[in-house]
Amino acid sequence: MTDQFDFIIIGAGSAGCALAYRLSEDPRNRVLVLEYGGTDAGPFIQMPAALSYPMNMSLYDWGFESEPEPHLGGRRLATPRGKVIGGSSSINGMVYVRGHACDFDTWEDMGAAGWGYRHVLPYYQRMETSHGGQAGWRGTDGPLHVSRGTKWNPLYDAFRKAGEQAGYGLSDDYNGERQEGFADMEMTVHKGRRWSAANAYLKPALKRPNVELIKGALVRKILFDDRQAIGVAYEVGGEIKHALAAREIILSASSINSPKILMQSGIGPGTHLTEHDIPVIADRAGVGGNLQDHLELYIQQACTQPITLYKHWNLFSKALIGAQWLFTGTGLGASNHFEACAFIRSRAGIKYPDIQYHFLPFAVRYDGKAAAEGHGFQAHVGPMRSKSRGHIRLTSSDPHSEPSILFNYMSHEDDWTEFRTAIRLTREIFGQEAFSPYRGKEIQPGDQVQSDEDLNAFIRDHAESAYHPCGTCKMGDKDDPSAVVDPQCGVIGVDGLRVADSSIFPMITNGNLNGPSIMVGEKAADHILGRDLLPASNAEPWIHPNWQTAQR
Repeated sequence: MTDQFDFIIIGAGSAGCALAYRLSEDPRNRVLVLEYGGTDAGPFIQMPAALSYPMNMSLYDWGFESEPEPHLGGRRLATPRGKVIGGSSSINGMVYVRGHACDFDTWEDMGAAGWGYRHVLPYYQRMETSHGGQAGWRGTDGPLHVSRGTKWNPLYDAFRKAGEQAGYGLSDDYNGERQEGFADMEMTVHKGRRWSAANAYLKPALKRPNVELIKGALVRKILFDDRQAIGVAYEVGGEIKHALAAREIILSASSINSPKILMQSGIGPGTHLTEHDIPVIADRAGVGGNLQDHLELYIQQACTQPITLYKHWNLFSKALIGAQWLFTGTGLGASNHFEACAFIRSRAGIKYPDIQYHFLPFAVRYDGKAAAEGHGFQAHVGPMRSKSRGHIRLTSSDPHSEPSILFNYMSHEDDWTEFRTAIRLTREIFGQEAFSPYRGKEIQPGDQVQSDEDLNAFIRDHAESAYHPCGTCKMGDKDDPSAVVDPQCGVIGVDGLRVADSSIFPMITNGNLNGPSIMVGEKAADHILGRDLLPASNAEPWIHPNWQTAQR
């Protein structure tokens, strides 16, 4: 293959892998994928239960962190992004959430025409093979396998029962007709392995002769002829190379790196680019703005019975679990252990859920540090639709320099009210009869933390990112000065360049972002190829009939 291609995809992450697969289905299309990271081989990535390892390994993670966050006591928060084939789908928690139907209708209201729920549902169905999902709402023959756990631990059932006892409904499939309620959580795991976008999409695509992947490629900038994107300058092993695109270049480098590469290439806020001596090709104020994320807390409760994962938190147990997984693909190594969840509304008058729960039969942190108290369980909880907005900025014109990331977490007063509500609602759920056989003392925040002031202090000191950054190349109407891409994912103000990843979300979706990111790649492929879009769905999602007057 020459260094002339039809399509160049920057980034082999969730959306980029889907794009590589779809754009190369036609054997006439020559596709190049540029990825800075390397191979995903090895048990740390492929074994679901090992999820806390790759997220904390510089081999697989870009290692970004935020600027000191002014409303969180100046803490710098870790912002892991996958630096490996599969991108963040190779280092994430493997939780699969489509988002709520209303999220996508809101996108459309914000100027993303053709991205309402009726338009995106068929793409979710095309990309999935759902194991145990709701018939008629889920995909049955797509590349992405979505499964449920064995629910080996009685605490999963206790969490669902407690939700019911507290007056919430149950959902048989939160990715189907009804998101709201307590449910079994779904994961991107297939036959005991992490089913990343690399396993689902990229590896099958690479079996075709018209796809080339270059690993270890740091993209320096997109090359232009006037306002036409014509190629990419990238660096491999210290050598700068050029690749040319006859048709289009698609930027799928993450909500952190996609705006960074746009700005390095001369597309972004003009004054900011000029400060760094970068010639302005398109003055787009929105590039790097509109940064959103989910913050969460771990509400941890001691467990009075020795049934949690804590009993396996020793080298001997880990070795046994690892060996069983290695030889059979089964056992505790084959789950991410987020096997129960809930989506609830924080108060009456909110139309669809704004609080999400991941339940875990263990008191532990994402960095793998277990609670000193021993046996426990926890709910990860946080508001879904924070009004706070941050930004990505360049720190230098050098492509090797890290970007400046400021989320501006908790900068809106409503965030504090919503977070306190989330803590109190969680305590109420953990206080239900279903948890009576297991409930010990509250480890975190602790029974003494009750007043608004004390809860605020706890949030300030302990809230952590759920690692769902998005929104930094907002999709919208081309007349919207804050929009970066139009509803066909084309970068406004230039030709031959698109962005397709979580950076184009106008607003963060309800839940984890891997599913929606892959969906963006799937739908963008049809826009790029000029295909007829999949026919819109008539399916009507469930909305609580008394949402205006009842919280549950």
